[in-house]
Amino acid sequence: MCGIVGYIGNEQAAPVLLDGLARLEYRGYDSAGVAVYDGKEIEVVKSKGKLAVLSDMIHGGKDIKGTVGIGHTRWATHGAPSDTNAHPHLSQSGRFAVVHNGIIENYLELKQRLMSKGIEFLSETDTEVIAHMVEYYYKGDIFDTMVKVLNRVEGSYALGVISVDNPDEIVAVRKDSPLIVGTSENGNFIASDVPAILNKTRDVYYLEEKEIVFLRRDGVEIYNFDREPVKKDLTHIDWDADAAEKGGYEHFMIKEIMEQPKAIANTVESRIKNGRIVLDNITLTAEQIKSFDKIYIIACGSAYHAGMVGKYVLEQLTRKPVEIDLASEFRYRSPIVTDKTLVIAVSQSGETADTLAAMNEAKRLGARTLSIVNVVGSAIAKQSDDVIYTLAGPEIAVATTKAYSCQLAVFYLLALYIAQETKIIDCDKLNDMINELLLIPEKVQSILDKKEDIQYFASRHFADKDIFFIGRNLDYAVCLEGSLKLKEISYIHSEAYAAGELKHGTISLIEDGTLVVAVATIDRLFEKTMSNVVEVITRGATVLGVTKETKTIMADTCNFIFYVPESIDIFMPSLSVIPLQLFGYYVASMKGCDIDKKRNLAKSVTVE
Repeated sequence: MCGIVGYIGNEQAAPVLLDGLARLEYRGYDSAGVAVYDGKEIEVVKSKGKLAVLSDMIHGGKDIKGTVGIGHTRWATHGAPSDTNAHPHLSQSGRFAVVHNGIIENYLELKQRLMSKGIEFLSETDTEVIAHMVEYYYKGDIFDTMVKVLNRVEGSYALGVISVDNPDEIVAVRKDSPLIVGTSENGNFIASDVPAILNKTRDVYYLEEKEIVFLRRDGVEIYNFDREPVKKDLTHIDWDADAAEKGGYEHFMIKEIMEQPKAIANTVESRIKNGRIVLDNITLTAEQIKSFDKIYIIACGSAYHAGMVGKYVLEQLTRKPVEIDLASEFRYRSPIVTDKTLVIAVSQSGETADTLAAMNEAKRLGARTLSIVNVVGSAIAKQSDDVIYTLAGPEIAVATTKAYSCQLAVFYLLALYIAQETKIIDCDKLNDMINELLLIPEKVQSILDKKEDIQYFASRHFADKDIFFIGRNLDYAVCLEGSLKLKEISYIHSEAYAAGELKHGTISLIEDGTLVVAVATIDRLFEKTMSNVVEVITRGATVLGVTKETKTIMADTCNFIFYVPESIDIFMPSLSVIPLQLFGYYVASMKGCDIDKKRNLAKSVTVE
């Protein structure tokens, strides 16, 4: 929800920090700031608004001299966006500067205690208490100081600290919020995510829970809270650097929509060997799978919608009961979980706070856990019993597209894998399904090749005030995602409904000119969905139909049709979601919305 960058090395720090923050602005964009030690004092410059405002203030960083510094781009939690509430925050004397991602849950208690000692606060943030506490406890040993501070702090945090007293190092720590360390010949880095430093180094360490790192110009030292050195393997990032750039597209979102054929192919093809599903290094055995009496899927946002598809697919192919639960609700409802329960946690970032907490609660109750994430070394990946990575590459736009599509692909693979290992499906049928799955990227590309048709339809409806999505079964699951895509980037009120529920109240909202998007790709439910289409048209709705190429009869009823290629029903969500993503994108573009940086939202939700 916020982005952190730190640098110490041979180059001027401010331009490096600004460049890194620009690559993290998807994590927060309501204010930004940098703190650089100039040889005498820590100079802090920060401002409300997007990073460009800060960059202009300091002329791309040229105005601030010094080779050690920290920077931050913010998504506000405590305190409204303002120059004062922006990070970094200074201690009262100005000797220490701090940047923070996360939430300090007991900050009011800590703040009151510090104020009783005569310390004055300038901001409304929870982070400022950290800066003052560091100074209050500092007695010459920064390690001892950090441990004292962190033992008194409750909540989640990734922190970066620089000080006048220790001018040749950056101290950083991670608990429940992501933080990586990058190393290079020209200096060392901390960052919230890999794209921030990808143009400077490809060699990184992923920090674990409650680890403290000391960065100096010539090296990096990592410790636990007991002052014991921690040995880590260096991870080399092999992403194409262009993957984190727009590459000529107007927005990251449309670039990532267009990257979906490749991303799905990468996710699927590497897991199919000699006609069999091979899921990385997961340790689930056929006997364990057979022993499960229930599967839970826990996720938030678009990952939850992918999980909804996963529920239908897993139940159909494994014949085991599957529940899908919002991670933010799961652990507060006394879930019935035992050692015969498989819990699947889905998160693009692998750091989603609610999903991580829900997964750990399931583990406490005895469940076996498996995660589906995109980020290697993320907290959810490390803390689950097994992990399957979505090989989507970096996703920068706040509105997910290719990560969602890769999550669907992993659910298909997992369901087929379970069916394969338990022999619940005969070999010929399994082979047919695997072969059809391999065709999905090509079929997605054929839909993208017709994107101008959706663009034209969007040009006629970008001024609409209310839009409804309807479908049944898997189509309903896709409608949930299509509606979310539209509302989160265009700010148009949009809702998705199971088509059969219309007559139970929702149809009262349909009036002349109301746009209804009807997804009807499931053969056995096509006629039932068409009955619902007729119902809304009778009440004046305009209908966009999304269906298979063979269902040309739908054109006789709907105002506009977009056809997608034929496939097996369980794979249709991967195809039908593409026109809905495009529709949301083009509507938002025509409205002039800032598509990659959504209002009030950030990419990674690392607090509850």
